[in-house]
Amino acid sequence: MNKNIKLAVAGAVLALSASAANAGIIIPAGEWTLDINGNVNGYANFSKQKGTNTITGGIVGARQAHQDNNQTITTGLLPAWLGFTGKTRQNDLDVEFTISIQPGIAGNDISGDGAFVDGTAYSNGSKMLNRQTYLSFGDKSWGSIKIGKDLGVFAADAILSDMTLLGVGSGVGGNGPGTNTTNGGIGTGYIYAAWKGQIAYTTPNFNGFQATVALTNPNQPFGNTTDWGGNGTYTTTTVNQDRFGLEGKASYSFAGDALSGKLWVSGASYDVTTSAASNNSYTANVADIGLNLNAGAVGITGYYYKGEGVGTTLLGSNGVNGTQKRDSDGGYIQATYKLPTATKIGLAYGVSKLDKVAADAADSALVSENNRITLGAYHPITKHLNLVAEYNDIEAKSHNGLTNKQEIGSLGAILFF
Repeated sequence: MNKNIKLAVAGAVLALSASAANAGIIIPAGEWTLDINGNVNGYANFSKQKGTNTITGGIVGARQAHQDNNQTITTGLLPAWLGFTGKTRQNDLDVEFTISIQPGIAGNDISGDGAFVDGTAYSNGSKMLNRQTYLSFGDKSWGSIKIGKDLGVFAADAILSDMTLLGVGSGVGGNGPGTNTTNGGIGTGYIYAAWKGQIAYTTPNFNGFQATVALTNPNQPFGNTTDWGGNGTYTTTTVNQDRFGLEGKASYSFAGDALSGKLWVSGASYDVTTSAASNNSYTANVADIGLNLNAGAVGITGYYYKGEGVGTTLLGSNGVNGTQKRDSDGGYIQATYKLPTATKIGLAYGVSKLDKVAADAADSALVSENNRITLGAYHPITKHLNLVAEYNDIEAKSHNGLTNKQEIGSLGAILFF
């Protein structure tokens, strides 16, 4: 199974269920070993919304005036996935490539396959995504280099440790069609790591310690606004950037008879040019720390991030007004317990906060915080297949006192191969 699916499964296994597969379909092919891997998942979601307010950056959109209940069938936080990985050992180097695609199941047009919509990710929930296209090479003696598109370095461990990775979290419903994936805890506890063009170096594993540094594609949508919870509109920047993004992380993993876990820190820095006609610019910085502990049937995860100019939910979203940088912070706490039936139950609380700046109006409808409570049950019926039940209570608050709320009940299954 390719590296990030492995990480995703490992994160989900660590937090939730020991049933997911650890390898895909292995095919020897001459000097290469091919791995076909991925997952298929789907969930029936029952949503109820309260509040008809417009909150800029709110994770919950305004309720439709005539209807406060919404039912959908969608994929969850981890999209359906088909990955192809090839590995070989040549000239004392471990060489690998990965290409993956992520189809959706929530196409809501008349055809169900997107033939009668404009093809954007938000208006067409069945659009095919491409999240990984990379090559890597290295050796355990000196580390490895990755070139291509893969999960971002900053905040990657936050999403991979989130128990809603096997489920849904927030991001169901709104006023538009279903999207390819839900949000999980994105925007309610952590900023989305996203899938980025990058050149990254990872050190060897020194008895549990490992570090990664990366140059990333700098064309992130910094400073732009989003109606994330309602119609899902988002405007990306067209301004050329004159510095690569910088991202890095360091982690220490440990395992013993009674206790195992992982401690990590990561960060990102982007020098953002805001206008093609002037020299207006600012630097956006963010850092985080997280800890996962497992003792017997109990698992605990704690996470915290803090940044300036990076906004909330998506890296750069609503991070500034002009060139005045808004401060943001947040995190989540999560506890899981494995029952004698092998079912994992979990409870999590997450919050993401965004401050105003002097340029913001006193009665600004800018989001002040998005928060989420998740109660989940994840039951393995085979070593590859998990049944999932989740309840999510999500709230968006604005600086001028407006509130939108949403409750979501989800039932479904996820199959890894």
